[in-house]
Parts: sequence; C-alpha cells; structure tokens
Amino acid sequence: MKAGILFTGSGPILILTSYDSFTNPNLVQKLSSKGIKKFIAFEVSEEMARKKYGSHYDVTLDDIKQEDDLRVLDYDGHHIYSEFSLKELGEPIFYEG
Repeated sequence: MKAGILFTGSGPILILTSYDSFTNPNLVQKLSSKGIKKFIAFEVSEEMARKKYGSHYDVTLDDIKQEDDLRVLDYDGHHIYSEFSLKELGEPIFYEG
C-alpha cells in the first residue's frame, strides 16, 4: 500500500492506494472520474500515515464501501497541513493529463 498527499485544484488530499505508482493509468482514471485531472503528489511513508491517523487509518482500510485500490484517508487540507511538515515530503510527482 502506498500513501501520498495529492495537491489538487481544490486542495490537498491524503490517499492510500495499492497501485504501484501515483501515475498508474488506472489510478489516474479513478482520480479523473472524481474531477482530479492534474495534481502534484508526494509519497509519504505508510507507517507515518498509520501513526499520525491511528484508528482512523484502520477504519479507512476496513471500510467495505470503498474499493481496495484507492482510499481517501483525509480530505481536510488544514488537517493534512497540521499533520505533515513540508520537510517530510519527498520529491514531487507531477501529473497533468
């Protein structure tokens, strides 16, 4: 499972995905169907996301209403900014369809 912060037109979201890359065509298609056509992604450690989000992380993974290949862990930009330092982020991954 990969965890990543995607900076989108409406703000950052924190996702979990089983895809090997944030630019995987299937993931990009899923994001596009939700209105996300371009983004800047930063991979974050799945363990770091698990520690920062605690039981909410587990609840998100256990939510049977969501598909296994894409889970939104957080869509509150203010909360994401408070949980992660920009210094913790790696190299950006740019996607522009």
